[in-house]
Amino acid sequence: MRYFLTLAYRGTRYAGWQRQPNAPSVQETLETALATILRQPVEVTGCGRTDAGVHARYYVAHTDVEGNLPPTFLAGVNSLLPDDIAVFAVRPVHPEAHARYDAYERHYEYRIALRKDPFSVETAWFYPQGRKLNLETMRAVAALLPQYEAFFPFCKTDSGVEHYKCSLSEAHWERHADSDQLVFHIGANRFLRGMVRLITGACVSAGQGLIGVEDVRTALENQQMLPKSWSVPPQGLALTGVSYPYL
Repeated sequence: MRYFLTLAYRGTRYAGWQRQPNAPSVQETLETALATILRQPVEVTGCGRTDAGVHARYYVAHTDVEGNLPPTFLAGVNSLLPDDIAVFAVRPVHPEAHARYDAYERHYEYRIALRKDPFSVETAWFYPQGRKLNLETMRAVAALLPQYEAFFPFCKTDSGVEHYKCSLSEAHWERHADSDQLVFHIGANRFLRGMVRLITGACVSAGQGLIGVEDVRTALENQQMLPKSWSVPPQGLALTGVSYPYL
């Protein structure tokens, strides 16, 4: 039987989702816990990769299990997982359902803390100069993005992708007065390697006045790198949603 797992994790201590030969990963930690409670080898396929230090507030993975799940499955697997990984739900799906290839949209958010906050140090990027950012300029950069279909300027080099096309459904900035944070929301059918952190970096650079909105427009029009490319730190980034046609 194939199952979809819904989970969340704080990625601070991990070298990303994908299993690594010499570093802890979320995938390896989850597989170890599942194999222990199910008493059988378990392989888990995730909805996508997240880089080292990046979080997931909503993540989907699938696994194949021989036999039925024990009635105490959720409680049992969570008791074996560390505090920074939690499985929220498990549901049977058809045998060909695929957590990665069947997902038609993903959503991320990036959080910038405008004040030092001990309680968000792992889940937001504290940027002391953040109060000087021009939020309207950052919003203007974000508003450009859904107008384009290719995003070469916002892909890490040597990514090995066949094309740079992505269809964006949203890209906008909010200011949360209660937490004193700027939050960038972005959704698309697919994301390039490092894309969200590079886009956020471009927005921040524009908010500082280091580049202009027209610089971003020109880079997108000509599919060329920005004059100043900046990938912001990983701790502010989190996957927040994954959509499937049958869920």
